[in-house]
Parts: sequence; C-alpha cells; structure tokens
Amino acid sequence: MALVVICGQPSSGKSLAATCLAEALKESEAKETVRIIDEASFHLDRNQSYASMPAEKNLRGVLRSEVDRSVSKDNIIIVDSLNSIKGYRYELWCLARAAGIRYCVLYCDLEEDHCRKWNKERHEKGEAAYDDKIFEDLVRRFEKPDRRNRWDSPLFELCPYKDGIENSSAAILDAVAYLTKKVDSKSRDVKILQPTIATQNTRVSEANSLYELDRATQEVINAVVEAQSKALGGPMNGISLGQGLPNISISRSVGLPELRRLRRTFIKLTGQTSLSGPPPPSDADSAKRMFVDYLNRELETTV
Repeated sequence: MALVVICGQPSSGKSLAATCLAEALKESEAKETVRIIDEASFHLDRNQSYASMPAEKNLRGVLRSEVDRSVSKDNIIIVDSLNSIKGYRYELWCLARAAGIRYCVLYCDLEEDHCRKWNKERHEKGEAAYDDKIFEDLVRRFEKPDRRNRWDSPLFELCPYKDGIENSSAAILDAVAYLTKKVDSKSRDVKILQPTIATQNTRVSEANSLYELDRATQEVINAVVEAQSKALGGPMNGISLGQGLPNISISRSVGLPELRRLRRTFIKLTGQTSLSGPPPPSDADSAKRMFVDYLNRELETTV
C-alpha cells in the first residue's frame, strides 16, 4: 500500500519517529500490516556498517533488497535508516513506483549540534551510538531532502527538538492521514505511483508466447515455399494450412527474402503491441491465424 522513507542526520530521532509512526498507523483505521525495516532487523552494527564505503554500500543493498521483496499493496513499509543520499532515495522511490503504491518521506529536521549532543548522551548511557569520526563523516555527507524532487515528495518535516517525537506530532499525524486516506477518482492530494513499462515485471508467459509465435510463423513460411515449389510457377488458388485455419490467398510468386521480411516485421509489431496491451498468442493456431491474416493483407496491397 505504501513505502515510507525515514530520513535525517545521525542521532536525529529517526528510529523513535519510525516507531511512533508505526504505532499511529496501527491505531488508525488502516487494516494493512505495518513493518519497519532497519539495520537492527539484520543484526547489523551501525558503526561497522558505516566504517567504510564498501560496508555502507553493502548495507544499502541489503535494505533495498528487503524493501523490494516486501513492498506490496497489502502492507505499509517504513525504511528506518539514514537514507541520506538522494540517489538512494530515488532508488527506493523507483521500487514504490514499480509496485504501484503510495510513497512519502518523513524528515527528522534536527540541527547538527543537537544531533551531536544526543549521540554523546547515548555514548554516556551505553546505548548504541556512532563513533565520533563516523558521526562527523555522515553529517558532512548528508543530502537534505527537497520537496521539489519527486523522490522526496510528499515530504513531512518533523522537528524533534522543538515539537518532540510523539504519536500526536503534527508531521506524524499528517503522514498517517496521507497514508490511510481512501482514494477515488476525485482525489488530488494523494498520489499513487504508477509503474511504467520499464519497471513492470515481464509476464511469465511472454517468453513462451514469443517462442510459439516464432515457430508458428516459420511453419507458415515453409508451407508457402513448399506450395510454390509444387506449383512450379503456375497459378495458385490458395494455400491451405489445415483444418480451422484460413487459407493464404496469393496470386503471384513471393520470394523467400520477401517472406522473411514480412515475418520479421510481423514479429516486431506483435512484440511492440504486447508491451502496452495483451501478450502475443501463446498457442500455434492463433499465431498462424494472425500471421496468415497479416500476409493476406500485405500481399494484397503490394500486388
């Protein structure tokens, strides 16, 4: 149903915001399952995960793969991580678009000094905190979300230091309203991403359909060539392919190069149609019938 990306500086209250959002969603009328995906889900230490660029890249890959497996129209996924790179947020947005669900970003807008203070307090309490060197590196590389970017929109800004982080925080309530609002043809303030041809999963039957199409059209070509060789250049009243199939009506001799060209064009046109419409025929008889109709039409116009 939706993908929520939690974004913010290190130690800015993202995990607490994710928990509060999940609880608020469960208390709402939403019947969908709510799940949080974070480093803790995979027992990953935050300092080890951000100790080097390869380790950080591996972390993002693990989280992205889990999001890809989890997103659907029956649940709400909350990604609780830094999500500090705009290119990575774009990748998550693409996953939401491919699934055809809602998407939003919840940004914990906290100044660096407060983040540094909260991180130090976690150190003193023995809680999970960032090492100073890693913390400063992450702060330096943070890319603030911009609501003008489609992958950062809609953007709900939460100010943890001013407003606190609670289920009743304004940003969390706005996010819950956006995620749970019913959508109809008149809705304008809720956007459900629509998958494109590039992001749609290939139909399982399409490969088999194209194979049947290739084989069936080749059989038709072979039948035409054989009939013409038997006629020895004489007139032909029609070429029969079998019971239940239309005859090939040609009044002139058609060379093999021309037949091959027509076959390639037909397969190409059928493949293009299957991207935006129904898949190509999956049985040989239907493919032959379509190809014969195409041949009769094309050969008639070239007489």
